[in-house]
Amino acid sequence: MDLSLYITAFVTLFVVIDPIGLTPIFIALTPGMNAAQRRHIGFRAVVIAAVLLMLFGVAGEAILSAVGISISAFRVAGGMLLFLTALDMLFERRTERREGQGSADPEAQDPSVFPLAMPLLAGPGALATMILLGGQDSGWLHLLLINLVMLAVLLIAMVLFHLSTPLARVLGRTGVMVVTRLLGMLLAALSVQFVFDGLKGSGLF
Repeated sequence: MDLSLYITAFVTLFVVIDPIGLTPIFIALTPGMNAAQRRHIGFRAVVIAAVLLMLFGVAGEAILSAVGISISAFRVAGGMLLFLTALDMLFERRTERREGQGSADPEAQDPSVFPLAMPLLAGPGALATMILLGGQDSGWLHLLLINLVMLAVLLIAMVLFHLSTPLARVLGRTGVMVVTRLLGMLLAALSVQFVFDGLKGSGLF
């Protein structure tokens, strides 16, 4: 078992899901709620996102095969998608879109399904990443470990949701921006590696 593969998987999912960047959005989506209400919403959003991500992690490659797409092609496409996500993070377009989603329906009382679970936690980038990671090796042990890594990232997100109010005060807007940009740089490098792996697996080079 290659431990570095699962460390990379954790880092990739952590960057794509971006629990730190989601924390201030979570606060904006739960205005005026007490700690218990926020815990309930955060827990429900994480559970729904986990089910969606697990489905794509386990059956994603089968879905691709059914429509005639090779895993190498999907690695290249997924890497390009992740690179665009990295650019959004670096230039703050991702945060602006999230804030727009959070304010689109100010009357909503429970944002756990939309937009928290999807598309903020289990967005297109995270779903694509689960398919890519699931296809890096064969066997149920690999799929189990990838899903455990994904659950660990979502657990961190849930903890941050529970600690959202004091964390937001400590980091401030500037701190969140700095962390998001650092994660964006890391995601850009990882996305390029996905493209390299896809090209290598295609047999073109």
